[in-house]
Amino acid sequence: MPTHYLAKLTSPKRTARANLHLGAALACVAGALNAGGFLAVGQYTSHMTGMLSMAADDLILGRIVPAIAAFLMLMSFICGAASTALIVNYARRNHLRFIYTPVLLIEAGLLLVFGLVGVNLQRHEFINVSLTAVLLCFVMGLQNALITKISNAEIRTTHVTGLVTDLGIELGKLIYWNRDKSTSHETEVGANGQKLRVHAILIAMFFLGGVLGAAGFKYVGFISTVPLALALIVLAVAPRFAD
Repeated sequence: MPTHYLAKLTSPKRTARANLHLGAALACVAGALNAGGFLAVGQYTSHMTGMLSMAADDLILGRIVPAIAAFLMLMSFICGAASTALIVNYARRNHLRFIYTPVLLIEAGLLLVFGLVGVNLQRHEFINVSLTAVLLCFVMGLQNALITKISNAEIRTTHVTGLVTDLGIELGKLIYWNRDKSTSHETEVGANGQKLRVHAILIAMFFLGGVLGAAGFKYVGFISTVPLALALIVLAVAPRFAD
């Protein structure tokens, strides 16, 4: 039974429940990487809005090298997302049985690299950016694109600003007072309970992952990402074992 449940999470045949559960799991992973990564490299590697703002500030202040560094991390995130699109679209076009497994395995492999040799990577820099930061940005782009492709852009796991915005919109609808009782059903303002639930769960899981990731990195170090990698491997291979 557990194997079949896990297999459904990454099955090509999608359901709203599978999307939510997979999104919650990946949001937890993203939160752990983002918070733990900050302790490792001093930057939140999923926050591309802040990355672009930082690049703009550095350019105006004449700090050219830090600005180039920010653009480099942005490009790493983009390359991660592009890699997911290439892999998933190739798998779909060639009718492969396990469409999402390769991306999950690649992410797991990169997390193993981060956990096992992250300390050594941190010592190497390219244009004032540690290779650890570049690696984490790539992983974040890889993962966010994966859940976006899986859920048809309904769920994202690293873009918490968008999640909080959507949550606020639904809360505004929830407390809206439809005073005119003669208002037709089409124009009546009402909250979407399903969206409220999904956004709240994803935000909570990202926060939970952040707490676990920060605690793990503080007390254990880079090796704390190994359990995350193993969890992704289980998600990736579950469909094959279910068969």
